[in-house]
Amino acid sequence: MNAVILIGRLTRDPELSHVGDNIPKCEFGIAVDRSYGKDEVDFFDVTCWRGLAETVEKYCSKGKEVGVRGRLQQDRWTTKEGENRRKVSVVAEEVQFLGGVDNQEDDFDAPF
Repeated sequence: MNAVILIGRLTRDPELSHVGDNIPKCEFGIAVDRSYGKDEVDFFDVTCWRGLAETVEKYCSKGKEVGVRGRLQQDRWTTKEGENRRKVSVVAEEVQFLGGVDNQEDDFDAPF
């Protein structure tokens, strides 16, 4: 089983791009406190796709609190210098917007 649930704050504004056959892809980072009362924080890179990607880009910004449910993914590559690298990131299947809405629009209805 490969599942992860995280609650944290965005460390940067979401970045929306399109890949392949114009498929939306959104990338952002979150900071997650390890335990209450301590100054320990873990940082995670998160990727989401399609409609979720567009929703996150539209309604999230740096500093907003979110809950992320998804899976871990490990990417591997070799640098130009021949060094092997690895990176573990989160592929989001669901992103919940936490902390309330500070948007002034009355018609806020984000599809989750």
